[in-house]
Amino acid sequence: MTLLLLGGTGEARQIAARLQGQDAVISLAGATRTPEAQPLPTRIGGFGGVSGFKTYLQDAGITAVLDATHPFAHRITARTAEVCHARQLPYVQFLRPGWQPEPGDNWIEILSEQEAAAHIPQGSIVFLGTGRQTLERFANLTGREVICRQIDPPDGPFPFPGGRYLVGRPPFSVADEIALFQKLGVDFLVVKNAGGAPSRTKLTAARQLGISVLMIARPPQGDWPIVDTVEGALGWVQAL
Repeated sequence: MTLLLLGGTGEARQIAARLQGQDAVISLAGATRTPEAQPLPTRIGGFGGVSGFKTYLQDAGITAVLDATHPFAHRITARTAEVCHARQLPYVQFLRPGWQPEPGDNWIEILSEQEAAAHIPQGSIVFLGTGRQTLERFANLTGREVICRQIDPPDGPFPFPGGRYLVGRPPFSVADEIALFQKLGVDFLVVKNAGGAPSRTKLTAARQLGISVLMIARPPQGDWPIVDTVEGALGWVQAL
């Protein structure tokens, strides 16, 4: 068996560490310029669409795929599941549970980035914890100060007026986030419901500071196998 592990999440790295010594390779999309070293042989970059992915599976002799990409990488996941089904390759998605509000949280669930403007008054200071890949979808936040945090330094100007980048590499503690939000005077926090304990610190900080959170709901899942724990993913591999 040759396993392809689609990574990009902290859990993917945990899975990779447990698979050391097995016939497996981890693939990263290359979303960051200097990705963290991985415990498995690593390939970085896209596959070149469906045809490129099929070619890679064939050339690399892949016999099973474990998809541990970001919960919002739904296009990659749907494509991968479809190709694996057509080729009769075992496939499973690791999907960590989403965040749930706790007492004291002030969350508003929205379905898309464009909906945020309807809930944020003019003059507000908005902190985006959504990354740069979907940043242009917030272009209708005119009249607000928009701060987008990203890991890598920007390679161009902010895509719309009234915004700026803030460079920072996780993890961030609750104390770090509280100090940052107070310094910036944040009124609204916008995040995707990615789930996971490390990234929840910004939500805890928002709760403690009374900051409103716009929570972008996850895209709907398809009809493919899903596990929601690292142990479940490893058990799937062991059962192959």
